[in-house]
Amino acid sequence: MPEPQPLSPSQRRQRQQLRRQLRQQRRQLSTGQRRRAAHRAGPALSNALQYRPARHVAFYLANDGELDLLPALQHPRLQHSSTYLPWLDPLRPGHLHFRLWQAHDPMRPNQYGIAEPALAHRSRALWALDVILLPAVAFDRAGYRIGMGGGYYDRTLADLQRRPRRPRLVTVGYDFQCVEEGVLPLAPWDQPADRIVTAGSE
Repeated sequence: MPEPQPLSPSQRRQRQQLRRQLRQQRRQLSTGQRRRAAHRAGPALSNALQYRPARHVAFYLANDGELDLLPALQHPRLQHSSTYLPWLDPLRPGHLHFRLWQAHDPMRPNQYGIAEPALAHRSRALWALDVILLPAVAFDRAGYRIGMGGGYYDRTLADLQRRPRRPRLVTVGYDFQCVEEGVLPLAPWDQPADRIVTAGSE
């Protein structure tokens, strides 16, 4: 894979167009389609993580039609894992921390209206996580992804380049979000995942 070059104006427009198209397709899924895909994600994730430790797993709460991972976390391979959710870092704007989450923990909305854990004292260092499940709008088989455009995950994951230990990065989404290699206009800041996991929406 060649080193990504700075985005041209046409590539920026292409990324925005891809975001609009796939976000619309994602939001148009019926409740039943989303539910079926969410339940298919558990076995797929279990298979992807089969030979790797998964004691400390960071995930996300589905927003804007994203694949819901809560059912997958009940799969036998993952149900005993400690789980963590992203939290916007007020001291490092544009970065994320990951806070321990349990089903009945208090939550609060962040500036985007997305629920995040309210207990500030239960964070875990990025490098100490075993797995980070990444949301995406589009991704390819090489592991590259584009998200909603805020750059939070890319900036946060860039910190791992200075660490000898790093978690396994797994991008998850619906099968139609996976595009051919070379379709995504790559930017220098894009951080590739180690694996992708898809779930059918039919």
